[in-house]
Amino acid sequence: MGGNDMLAAVRVGGRVARLVLVALFALLPLVVGPGTVLADDAVSAPSASDILSKVRFDQHLNEAIPGDLVFHDEKDQQVTFGELHRDKPVVLALSYFACETLCPLVRQGVVNAIRPLGFTVGKDFDVVFVTIDPMDTAATSQAVKQTTVKDYGRAGSDNGFHFLRADTKTIERLAEAIGFRYAYDEVQKMYAHPAGIVLVTPQGQVARYFFGVEYATQDLRLSLVEASQNKIGSPVDQLLLRCYHFDPTTGKYSLVVMDLCAGQVLSRWGRSASLS
Repeated sequence: MGGNDMLAAVRVGGRVARLVLVALFALLPLVVGPGTVLADDAVSAPSASDILSKVRFDQHLNEAIPGDLVFHDEKDQQVTFGELHRDKPVVLALSYFACETLCPLVRQGVVNAIRPLGFTVGKDFDVVFVTIDPMDTAATSQAVKQTTVKDYGRAGSDNGFHFLRADTKTIERLAEAIGFRYAYDEVQKMYAHPAGIVLVTPQGQVARYFFGVEYATQDLRLSLVEASQNKIGSPVDQLLLRCYHFDPTTGKYSLVVMDLCAGQVLSRWGRSASLS
């Protein structure tokens, strides 16, 4: 895949294109070599590489998500995962609600994909966002939900959107079930994680993966129909975006959306840089 193909694959309007260019700067510590310091208090390249190496999205098709996982919703009411998919499929996404970089793009990508559907959230399927940050609050969950429901703009859908929080153990059990591999940077106090969504059947099994931040409405529609019938999809090719933070002017991590398609980040550096 050439540089132009890469940008075409991850472009979501002008926003993601700009974020991908930021990612090119984030690769600088990996290119100039380990041990290079861009600022006196910079995080070393090996440390960043170690964190990013833990971030991926494995496809656990047909995996049963434990129905006894207990969460708290945006109203701080307790709900189990099994209660969320009793009679309809679920669009599931893990992120964290305080994130201001990649996570809002995932939520926007979901809304953009489901808004044109003839199906309605809350009636035909539910949308569940789970934070990977146990420190997120009910107030944060409520604020993000209000924005998302308003953006979706369909009356009566409020009860179909769920923004859930849980303790670390519960989050890790859910992440393990769907293959969502993330890491926490103790120095920067931020999470590195992949971007994508998972379709879950009414029986609570993983049915399909969509990676990145843009999801084709027609593909999602067909996958929802299949998931509603408890059909399991096939593995899909990945264009994996990972959320992490780096500021090239200070040597600290602040924002990066990284293209890791086929694990060819470094080999693409020269071709991608020429596009900037």
